[in-house]
Amino acid sequence: MTDSNTDSTTPTRALSEAGVSIWLDDLSRERLRSGSLADLVARRDVVGVTTNPTIFAKALSEGDAYDEQLGALAGAGVPADEAVWTITTDDVRAAADVLRPVYDATDGVDGRVSIEVDPRLARDTDGTVALAQQLWKVVDRPNVMIKIPATVEGLPAITRVLAEGISVNVTLIFSLERYGAVIDAFVDGIEGARAAGLDLTRIGSVASFFLSRVDTAVDKALEADGSEAALAERGTAALSNARLAYELFGERFGTDRWQDLAAAGAHVQRPLWASTGTKNPEYSDTLYVTELVAPHVVNTMPEKTLDAVADHGDVTGDTITGTYDASRAHLAAIESSGVSMAQVTQQLEDDGVASFVTSWDELLETITAGLAQAGDGAGA
Repeated sequence: MTDSNTDSTTPTRALSEAGVSIWLDDLSRERLRSGSLADLVARRDVVGVTTNPTIFAKALSEGDAYDEQLGALAGAGVPADEAVWTITTDDVRAAADVLRPVYDATDGVDGRVSIEVDPRLARDTDGTVALAQQLWKVVDRPNVMIKIPATVEGLPAITRVLAEGISVNVTLIFSLERYGAVIDAFVDGIEGARAAGLDLTRIGSVASFFLSRVDTAVDKALEADGSEAALAERGTAALSNARLAYELFGERFGTDRWQDLAAAGAHVQRPLWASTGTKNPEYSDTLYVTELVAPHVVNTMPEKTLDAVADHGDVTGDTITGTYDASRAHLAAIESSGVSMAQVTQQLEDDGVASFVTSWDELLETITAGLAQAGDGAGA
């Protein structure tokens, strides 16, 4: 899947060869209709797709790709809540079909497409489980992943749906402590699936660790401190946090408990680097990609970041292994400047849930307006 315009190894191919699975953090009906997704699979080594309410809200608000379906739904009198369900699951199902060859070629490791449960259920364990079950059934593709936020209430939901053989993308992870709890929830779920006699080779999971939002929040606090020591730590929090998450990944999936499950066919839950679009223009636009290269990770990128990596990404191999002591030193220096990583990451989780709820409400508003407009047009 190298770029046909060059005989040399492209940056995206180099990432893939270094063990990084490139996923696209975007989906729309227009991308599917135009063949853009298939093209990125072919030219940019994309092997997966992630979505969230913000992505769908943006897709519905632009262009005319959904007009025909909105007209049909309006004509059938479908309410907005149900229309959201129908439209988003249709897009995810279609994307899963585009990526099915990748899924088959990688024995289910990649070729995955994620869809999120209603974010209004982020603090509701039973509601999350019920909706995850419904989404899994409605999309009806083996290569879908159901996104569940890593809230305290989300953790038991993750275990329960994995135990039923439902693949899960755990989202909105900000802290190392919560990441450890996510791994526990995952392993408990896989053990439950094995006890139920399910085929472990078909169950996939990733743990989505968010990056740029961490730097934005920590940098703001460091700049408020204003000391030379504090300012020197700007731009180090997210990478250090992620690198120590990878260290934890290696430790926890090297245990006898996990090796027993691996022998039964279970796939590891890979760390996924999310929120990889650089928000600070002073930082490299490929920072959260080229500085987080290691085997068995996923990097999901908005197309702007993917294009930047393909154009000028400097992929030099593993940039995580061996950084752990320096990463701990950076986080210690940040704490010494009066910034509590525990407080920052909890606030980021709360803000992340609230942001997705807002986007979900905007999505409902967009579809409500679209149904009304389509209904008016049909009656004209």
